[in-house]
Amino acid sequence: MTQRGRATRTTGRPRGGQAARAGQTSRGDLAARRERLRSVIAPVVQAAGYDLEDLTVSRAGRRHVVRVIVDADGGINLDAVADVSRAVSTALDAAEESGGDIVAGEYQLEVSSPGVDRPLTLPRHWRRNVGRLVRVTVRGNPPSGGDRQVTGRVVDADAERVVLETDTDRTQWAYADLGPGRVQVEFTRLDELAESEDVDDDDDVEDEER
Repeated sequence: MTQRGRATRTTGRPRGGQAARAGQTSRGDLAARRERLRSVIAPVVQAAGYDLEDLTVSRAGRRHVVRVIVDADGGINLDAVADVSRAVSTALDAAEESGGDIVAGEYQLEVSSPGVDRPLTLPRHWRRNVGRLVRVTVRGNPPSGGDRQVTGRVVDADAERVVLETDTDRTQWAYADLGPGRVQVEFTRLDELAESEDVDDDDDVEDEER
């Protein structure tokens, strides 16, 4: 059974005298570090067979927090997240030994899978949510048409377009005509769950902080 929950691996890296410099990190420095981190982390995630969905670097007191979001078709279970986390940590250690500090000062590494609140912005995001209820902004064509909100179930999705089934019809849209989609949490009655022979734990995902 596939789990799409939150898993976190934390790695502390004391850097001695560099901790003082960490407190002076500017926004530009964070952006530069993020790109250096991506150059190390992305190949590791891809080699493991997953997609790097997001990579952020933020400050938490005198240390940095490096958050890595990974996913795959069919989801990624907690054991796989742990495996990726260990591989990423090893790659960062090797990069620092050979090329200097990737993140100055002490840092914490968190690797996790996406939560249901993460927006659907790429074709693969829509494909991985076939069967789910999604709310999305459909862009209108000026001057007569305006943007409107549509809630529908994802019936199909490919590289070019997505098909949504609403209460009234089934319509397909090109991704260029859509804003970011948001998965809607559905509360199913307990008696319906009891009658189901195959309950998908994907709906048990909690939110993921960004």
